[in-house]
Amino acid sequence: MKKDFLCLSDWSRVELDKIFDLTRELKAKQKRGEEHHLLKGKTLGMIFEKSSTRTRVSFEVGMFQLGGHALFLHSGTTQLGRGEPIKDTGRVMSRYIDGIMIRTFSQAGVEELAHWSDIPVINGLTDSYHPCQVMADLFTVIEHKGSYEGLSYCWIGDGNNMANSWINAAAVFGFELRVATPKGYEPDAAVVARAKEAGARILYTNDPMEAARGAHVLNTDVWASMGQESEQKEREKAFVGFQINDAVVAAAAPDCIVLHCLPAHRGEEITESVIEGSHSVVFDEAENRLHVQKAIMVTLMA
Repeated sequence: MKKDFLCLSDWSRVELDKIFDLTRELKAKQKRGEEHHLLKGKTLGMIFEKSSTRTRVSFEVGMFQLGGHALFLHSGTTQLGRGEPIKDTGRVMSRYIDGIMIRTFSQAGVEELAHWSDIPVINGLTDSYHPCQVMADLFTVIEHKGSYEGLSYCWIGDGNNMANSWINAAAVFGFELRVATPKGYEPDAAVVARAKEAGARILYTNDPMEAARGAHVLNTDVWASMGQESEQKEREKAFVGFQINDAVVAAAAPDCIVLHCLPAHRGEEITESVIEGSHSVVFDEAENRLHVQKAIMVTLMA
């Protein structure tokens, strides 16, 4: 029976730990220059309704390194962009290719695509969730801290798709998560409620310093995500003080690490001194999108 990768809460901790183990193995092979063509002869269709750098490059290169092929499909140049029903696209693509990665707006649309597809569907980002990114983030934590367990995690900024995915991760993996957002920019209440029902340990606050104090992992994202550009000026006012800067880092654990999913607006949600500083592991994190997503594709498509 096929399985999809749409949201972290759809998977168990045991299953996701196996993906981390496979990520470690595949990354080691790639660093040693060893072929690992586990998806030889397989094809991934990549549907993009949102622009991308890391998602497109990491999935396309990942399929190449796994011995397969990736097709870039922009919604504006496919029948989806002309109103073809998702259920028709899913059923037709299931007869051509072996997996779909989609980067789009609506989580409901991704779930509908997965429902009608006979092949695995991977959520490359929606307005609700970004599960591949958080898996890459946690693998980066494992590399730098030895484990994701026993640590305190801090999210500062918008209660967006990344915040929602970190909340899901806190429920699945059982770590402590502190979330600091301005009033009116909280994470999805339904996501928070489900996570707490699952036993997640989440502290919510409007005080970034309270969230950062003693934290081992600091994390943030842009104040205005794709599709929110018209709110940029309004958000700049609302998010004053919700920045990872030297003072926030100093309040965290002495050996804390700083994450950012990129692209970063330096001087807004994070300062130049932090993203280029000794606590930053942002570019290791970006690289790990490649390795984690390869493990996800192998898990789903091999």
